[in-house]
Amino acid sequence: MSASARPEVLVVAPLMPFLMEALQREYVVHDRTHMNDEEGFSAAAPRIRAVVANGEAKVPRELMQRLPALEMISVFGVGYDGVDVPAAHERGVPVTNTPEVLNDDVADLAIGLLLSIARRIPQADRFVRDGQWPQGPFPLSRKVSGARLGVVGMGRIGQAIAQRARAFGMQIAYTARSPRAGVEYAYHPDAVALATAVDFLVVITPGGAATRGLIDARVLEALGPQGYLINVARGSVVDEPALIAALSKGVIAGAALDVFANEPTVPAELRAMPNVVLTPHMASGTKQTREAMAQLTFDNLRAHFAGAPLLTPVDA
Repeated sequence: MSASARPEVLVVAPLMPFLMEALQREYVVHDRTHMNDEEGFSAAAPRIRAVVANGEAKVPRELMQRLPALEMISVFGVGYDGVDVPAAHERGVPVTNTPEVLNDDVADLAIGLLLSIARRIPQADRFVRDGQWPQGPFPLSRKVSGARLGVVGMGRIGQAIAQRARAFGMQIAYTARSPRAGVEYAYHPDAVALATAVDFLVVITPGGAATRGLIDARVLEALGPQGYLINVARGSVVDEPALIAALSKGVIAGAALDVFANEPTVPAELRAMPNVVLTPHMASGTKQTREAMAQLTFDNLRAHFAGAPLLTPVDA
């Protein structure tokens, strides 16, 4: 297919090289992450038929209004809270994401973070590396098996986390907008009620305005001085200043965080705390899963331009 006949797409976020290379083979790609030429973008905008984003990218109404030929938005990631989905659907522009393929990796990391903060694995690693062992034993840590786990959000990934936790004999409860059909775990009507009843609180609810600051000072107070927070959702779901205050004052025992309010900037207070484990938004970050996400992102685009049904459209 000649370059002039290939559909033109706009990439608005950094993408894995193998996805970018696949896009460039089949489409005319305008990479706004590297485009500082506003005049050039304005010239290309009328021809752009699709936008490719990642889970953290912003695709607001204002951008869509500059793209009169826009036909679809394909998101590399399960989260799409940066995309103005109602604005897209008003124009009949479908939005797709990449669910399912990253469930296992996110659930694996959630359990890994839980174990890391409870058993203080990163701290123990530093203890050995820094030569402290000859001076005496490492302090005792928190048992995980048989403990009470609360899951905030019982979607696909929440259920995968719960499945793994069952192998540790954990007692599982959850909160969501409403009880989930077919889910046997104890349901609590809100995050405060759930936090009161558990030792570990894992957050895996979607981001966006509806959940902004959901885990606030009240929830942390309910979790208590023996409780631990694990966040593999979005940084926006946790009130970060309230969390810093709770950790510094002993309101909760510790936290393990993969996501933050202002990534990639992480508050100095969190980085300095010994009762915190931090990872760089890497929950889906395995080669196998990122390749599967890239393939699904690409397949949704290809389906659209072939006139075939989309594989994973986002509901209105």
